[in-house]
Amino acid sequence: MEGKKVIFSGIQPSGDLTLGNYLGAIKNWVRLQEQYDCYFCVVDLHAITVRQEPKDLRRRTLELLSIYIASGIDPEKNTMFIQSHVPQHSEAAWLLNCNTYMGELSRMTQFKDKSAKSGNSIAAGLLNYPVLMAADILLYQADLVPVGRDQKQHLELTRDLGERFNNLYSPTFKIPEAYIPKAGAKIMDLQEPTKKMSKSSENANGFILIMDPPNVIRKKISRAVTDTIGVVKYSDEQPGIKNLINILSAIKSISPEQIEEQYDGIGYAKFKSDVADAIVEELEPIQSKVKQLVSDKKYLAEVYKQGAEKAKYVANKTLRKMKKKIGFIPEN
Repeated sequence: MEGKKVIFSGIQPSGDLTLGNYLGAIKNWVRLQEQYDCYFCVVDLHAITVRQEPKDLRRRTLELLSIYIASGIDPEKNTMFIQSHVPQHSEAAWLLNCNTYMGELSRMTQFKDKSAKSGNSIAAGLLNYPVLMAADILLYQADLVPVGRDQKQHLELTRDLGERFNNLYSPTFKIPEAYIPKAGAKIMDLQEPTKKMSKSSENANGFILIMDPPNVIRKKISRAVTDTIGVVKYSDEQPGIKNLINILSAIKSISPEQIEEQYDGIGYAKFKSDVADAIVEELEPIQSKVKQLVSDKKYLAEVYKQGAEKAKYVANKTLRKMKKKIGFIPEN
């Protein structure tokens, strides 16, 4: 892998994944694995910033790993692992935590939003979440981090913490850049197309889950909000149609302009039906592979054990440097 730039990314096993997660992240990861040295993690430590049902967390962790593989991420080409299997993440997070300011953390938009809803009962883990994210990235000397626009602020903090540590002690970390793919970076809610698609939406018709059966997908797309203009156009005045064009564009790897041309003079019913067909065609093979993988616990264990071994080796090299520079006595 010498000479290849390093990419780190991860998804929380805190709920069922949506089409937005797939098109905005995982589908792009499949392309990245050919060019980069990739670390793809199931970030279960991040998931527990919100209370999880233990049996659901276990099930979702293995299902998420299965989705990675079923989508085309090759365990032989990439380092795929479960975050809690690599204790260096937690240890590095504490070391960085001691060089992070309360003001920086309390200014994070996600923390402000969530703490406004929770009041005094907000968990300290939610405040410290971005420090753990910084540790995830900096441990692997990542060059690039594929992030959605809503995570850019956290990546900025990662860069600040890396630079602060480098300036305090001496160069230790590479300072990562954001990698924001052009296509499918943000898939919107089907019912409220001004909002990002999210599984926490109150209206189940607003999102499509990766594991939704074909009939459910078709129903949700047929109910997707459009407008009275009646023309398939990629325009901010038509956010519902624009979102459906983005979905089709990301799946088929064709430009919005080509889609406009293709549906010139064709109504919304046919367009919606084609979008639904494209989603079903994309997700069905993934769904059947996920079902097969989830039942093969032995194979999944091989993947995550092998991934954790490699991740520990790489992460430990960085962690040992951090500890030495801070002034800790080496273990041996």
